[in-house]
Amino acid sequence: MLRHLSHYWTSIRSVLVSISSVPGKRAFNSTWQRPNAQHKSDLAQRICDRLQLEVAKAALKKFSNKETNVEIIESVRGEDVYIIQSGCGEINDHLMELLIMISACKIASACRVTAVIPCFPYARQDKKDKSRAPITVANMLSISGADHIITMDLHASQIQGFFDIPVDNLYAEPAILKYIQETIPHWQEAVIVSPDAGGAKRVTSIADRLNAAFALIHKERNNPNEVEKMTLVGNVQDKVAILVDDMADTCGTIVLAAEKLFEAGAQKIYAICVHGIFSGPAIDRLNKSKFEAVVVTNTIPQEENMKRCNKIQCIDISMILAEAIRRTHNGESVSYLFSHVPL
Repeated sequence: MLRHLSHYWTSIRSVLVSISSVPGKRAFNSTWQRPNAQHKSDLAQRICDRLQLEVAKAALKKFSNKETNVEIIESVRGEDVYIIQSGCGEINDHLMELLIMISACKIASACRVTAVIPCFPYARQDKKDKSRAPITVANMLSISGADHIITMDLHASQIQGFFDIPVDNLYAEPAILKYIQETIPHWQEAVIVSPDAGGAKRVTSIADRLNAAFALIHKERNNPNEVEKMTLVGNVQDKVAILVDDMADTCGTIVLAAEKLFEAGAQKIYAICVHGIFSGPAIDRLNKSKFEAVVVTNTIPQEENMKRCNKIQCIDISMILAEAIRRTHNGESVSYLFSHVPL
């Protein structure tokens, strides 16, 4: 009997998923052992449902000095293990928990350990003049015992080259295209807008597949998360403008971009970002913004953000991750997922 396990951490949430390829499989609920706090991850549950499985069980404790203790309830000897952890919330704590979980599985004689990281942490520090933190994270994951990484829409694709283990960088683009075509009125007349030059390749790919026009906003920064000046290149007069980016953090850039598009005559303005971080003043900014809707995926949990801002909508990408896990376990190619949404 072969079981795979997948693990998802968000804030004080932890879920261990058992996946079996034969009848008679067993699976267990997972809890984070903390006073008055027992949660299930919505994303992990959706992955389980997609694979027709129940949620399995592991335990994570914090000692009084904040050290992390991981207990794997089930035997993983000889098993194919998938640990799902998104780089959100208390990122440093969650990264350490992920590393300890990977190491614990390897020490317990797991055959293979795959870290599924929907939103890869420290991905924005990839430039030469920065700390190159993604290289450090890559080394830490490898040293802890990870055999394979599955992630989604890396901030910079070159991060894949930092690893000495295989990395599958999945894309939310097929799900985004499906959302635009099914949800946004008059999308055939839309202009797809990149909020900066770095996202032009991503945005032109979407524009080409929709046979839509393309526009670019050039921005100048003096400090991180602070945009000083924006220049619109392209025509959005009397058009539906759809801003596309890989992540929304403090939302200063996309809110200013929406103002620029509104001034340029756009009829309706949407934002679609893969990773909705929404830190600091983000929610307040969105509530006051010109957006009809701000659409993100559930690589990061959005339940609380959606309660605070009715403009936020969420695209479910659990089917992409579930299919990637299934294909990885069965030794199949994941290239199909680069251009298709699993049924």
